[in-house]
Amino acid sequence: MTVDRLLPTPEAHDLLDLTRELATRELAGKVDDFEARGEFPREVLRTLGRSGLLGLPYPEESGGAGQPYEVYVQVLELLAGTWLGIAEAVSVHTLSCLPVAFFGTEEQRKMLPDMLGGEMLGAFALSEPQGGSDAASLTTRAVLSGDHFVVNGTKAWITHGGQADFYNLFCRTGGPGPKGISCMLADAATPGLLPQQPERLMGLRSSAPAQIVLEEARVPRDRLVGAEGEGFAIAMKALDAGRLGIAACAVGLAQGALDHAVGYAREREQFGRPIGRFQGLGFMLADMGTQISAARALLLNAARLKDAGRPFSTEAAKAKLFATDVAMRVTTDAVQVLGGSGYVSDHPVERWFREAKVLQIVEGTNQIQRMVIARSLLG
Repeated sequence: MTVDRLLPTPEAHDLLDLTRELATRELAGKVDDFEARGEFPREVLRTLGRSGLLGLPYPEESGGAGQPYEVYVQVLELLAGTWLGIAEAVSVHTLSCLPVAFFGTEEQRKMLPDMLGGEMLGAFALSEPQGGSDAASLTTRAVLSGDHFVVNGTKAWITHGGQADFYNLFCRTGGPGPKGISCMLADAATPGLLPQQPERLMGLRSSAPAQIVLEEARVPRDRLVGAEGEGFAIAMKALDAGRLGIAACAVGLAQGALDHAVGYAREREQFGRPIGRFQGLGFMLADMGTQISAARALLLNAARLKDAGRPFSTEAAKAKLFATDVAMRVTTDAVQVLGGSGYVSDHPVERWFREAKVLQIVEGTNQIQRMVIARSLLG
């Protein structure tokens, strides 16, 4: 199904055409194999980087594409409709470039062309085994010793863990609470930075996260990003933008599931006619399409606020909450439309159904999004 899109420039139309072409040529024929083997598609991401899709919302002078978020999130949506693991990887990598792009020193920013061009893959190491939603209570500690920080602790659920070339490490350099947290940029080769085995996931098996154990890891002092104690603010700024990325992934996943269900409902016949002509299924498809359109509208509204330099945190939380809940409902209904065929791996709706669940959890659970929205309403 072709979705009508109002794009700000002819260049944006060309970019989405390129994304569709890459999704067809580079992604569609590979996703099932990589998901079945649980193999991370590093070369596919490198190809996307060389095509300019890994630095879309960053300035051209830094090696990015200078595109508004309104365009970037629609690129993510198109990728997610074919391979959620790739779209989520692009979203996380884009998130991982933000600390250096906005808070990095002049020397650190020299790395941006390789980051944004996809030659260097990033990871965002904030969560911990006992500190997911309550990020301000993280316990990984970095102690300054000469010209290095010595870091000890464990990071959990790190997308690209063991695959990344650089890690944004959020560590406690001061006292308790958010003001004691700092951000530092660690190379994958840092001694004492020890990726563990990837997690065994229900879905997203080609992009499984891993724990990162830090045992006397030595990070050069000049790799501190921003000022000491500024790490929590950096993380929250990144997560606000990252929630738009996850919302876009959810919209794309839901759209892919709807398109497949509609195609099936046109072809599958029972009682002498296509099943989509029965009101029970037709109305189900109508509700799916309406929910996706509403989710896309919330997402684009939040992205346009960001592009305009206006506050968008609450709208990003609404978009992430609604779009990921929609993805779960739509993929569930897509399986139902296909009946028994939807429960076998011959059709991708089985995979999309499993993948949708994680989107309600990552980048802040949907319960956390409701807390953010409620707090903005109540003051």
